[in-house]
Amino acid sequence: MKNFWKELAQQKKPFFCVAPMADVTDVAFRQLIVKYGKPDVMWTEFVSANGLMAGGRDALLLDLRYAEGERPIVAQLFSADPDHMEGAAKLCAELGFDGIDINMGCPDKTIEKQGSGAGMIKTPEVAQGVIAAAKRGIKASGKDIPLSVKTRVGYNSVAIEGWIGFLLEQDIAALTVHARTRKDLSKVPARWEYLKEVVSLRDKIAPQTVIIGNGDVISLVDGRKKARESGVDGVMVGRALFGNPWFFDEVKEVIAMIPKKQPLWIRKTFLRHFFDTKRGVAQSAKAPIAPPERLRVMVEHTKLFEELLMHNPVGAKSFAIMKKHFKAYCTGFQGAKELRVRLMDEAKTASDVERIVSEFLLQ
Repeated sequence: MKNFWKELAQQKKPFFCVAPMADVTDVAFRQLIVKYGKPDVMWTEFVSANGLMAGGRDALLLDLRYAEGERPIVAQLFSADPDHMEGAAKLCAELGFDGIDINMGCPDKTIEKQGSGAGMIKTPEVAQGVIAAAKRGIKASGKDIPLSVKTRVGYNSVAIEGWIGFLLEQDIAALTVHARTRKDLSKVPARWEYLKEVVSLRDKIAPQTVIIGNGDVISLVDGRKKARESGVDGVMVGRALFGNPWFFDEVKEVIAMIPKKQPLWIRKTFLRHFFDTKRGVAQSAKAPIAPPERLRVMVEHTKLFEELLMHNPVGAKSFAIMKKHFKAYCTGFQGAKELRVRLMDEAKTASDVERIVSEFLLQ
């Protein structure tokens, strides 16, 4: 099997990845990221293998849409049904993805009720069957692409020796580990010291498996520090990308403003990092993005979303999805709250967003 993960880990340590986030890392947002600061690996949103195989294919194919400039790009699937996983893996391989990843860490209750996501941590025998099925699907496609898994360090408690050790025995190309348990959700800081234990276990069980760390990475500098201390091969970035397609740009790297509704520890982490930056310690936020530029890119993002995801005859995405992005772009500058309110209340198309932003900038 051609393993781009191994080649990447040998060429660059750490490498950086975009986390798979539902209704966030769609093709429109990923294309912006490619334009303003491309990372080493892209991930799709996580997609239901059951839906792809049981009647929802047309709509879900929107979630699997990608552009050539995004390569290498990995399709992430979730399912507890081996037959559906086999068929979906075959489909994704035939669609030309560079790799396939199985979500075994999502804490969403709806996903867990299906036995998928983090629910698989409690049923390793099901996880084993799903992994084997995905491998069969890839083989049936005639393609030669690697299989990986994304998970957490445990369910109610840390289970690195048990759960992570089990996954490492499954002969997967890469393993992304979120440094929290399912019970933790995002209420406590990610514990990257757990990743150090994961790497040590990997070295004993499956030296060929690439380890990617995930959780609370707020800048490139922060990611490199976490990778250096833990020994992971790669770093996955999630929430810090909101409103910040410049995240992976070495020159224009900017720390996204953390919303006030985030837990206190997240706000404290952000402020500590911000003041380290001001003292020249972190060497981040090298060229902060001015509000007019942020808003211009927000308009560009909205137009891409409308063009790529709203004009599909089957399963077109709702414009309402863009509103979570408006909150992220419109923060940290004078008048941001008022602008957000107008966008939430009035905007129904990309043209509306462009008009409202133009009026705001002319004030």
